[in-house]
Amino acid sequence: MNIALWTVAGLLALAYVAGGLLKIVLSKQRIRAAGGASAAWTDDVSPARIKTIGVLEVLGGLGLVLPGLTGVAPELVPLAALGLAMIMVGAAVTRISRREYRLLVADLAYLVLIAFVLWGRLGPVPLAA
Repeated sequence: MNIALWTVAGLLALAYVAGGLLKIVLSKQRIRAAGGASAAWTDDVSPARIKTIGVLEVLGGLGLVLPGLTGVAPELVPLAALGLAMIMVGAAVTRISRREYRLLVADLAYLVLIAFVLWGRLGPVPLAA
């Protein structure tokens, strides 16, 4: 179980750090152009909000793995997972409001993986302090 939790957390961390960095570094127009239909949500939000989401994704992604790897404040791992879950709930609400149901499936898949890490680190396999 611990190996599965580390694997999922590591893959999520890579995805969120990479995606977050792109949101921080690229302009709103470049994100929209590169993302195609999956980035249509950027039409409805300010560049500052996109950058904020990017920063939160980077912090959440790092929070999934760094506390466990360093042994410093490992109780932050479930909090990082909870924060990312909140981001994904917001993403799902946005997809529903935009009637982007096919894209909603990917957001829900991320949410399930995050919930697995949250459950695992709060319950059966907590990280040692």
